[in-house]
Amino acid sequence: MHVSNNHERTLTELDHTRLVKLTRQLRSGTAQHETDDIEDALEMARLVPSRSVSPDIVTMYSQVRLQDSFSGSRYQLTLCYPSDAEPSAGFVSVTSPVGASLLGLSVGATARWVTPSGESRAAEVLAVLFQPEASGDYTL
Repeated sequence: MHVSNNHERTLTELDHTRLVKLTRQLRSGTAQHETDDIEDALEMARLVPSRSVSPDIVTMYSQVRLQDSFSGSRYQLTLCYPSDAEPSAGFVSVTSPVGASLLGLSVGATARWVTPSGESRAAEVLAVLFQPEASGDYTL
């Protein structure tokens, strides 16, 4: 289940460090399958200091507005770590296919992923409604 997109990914150095640590923990545990998509995202990323990340980049705990490329419906998601995931409330884990596909994208980019059931999905990032770094929180 590999993610793909047509845009470069930008990650903060802090997010990258934490996500590398997370993937190592998952790889050594029972959730090894959860790391493939996020490892692909980490490999493709350009790293920047937290204070330098553009406010239109999807970072950890960013809330984004998306538009489904097939149905046109719009929805909001917050990208989070697995321990905070609550999909029914719009909190999606970075280790999920949709979460990994969003990480590091900018407004205007299209995220593409394959669902666990094998369905291809895509959504355009319309807006970053909240980004911790843009609000001055460089430690979240």
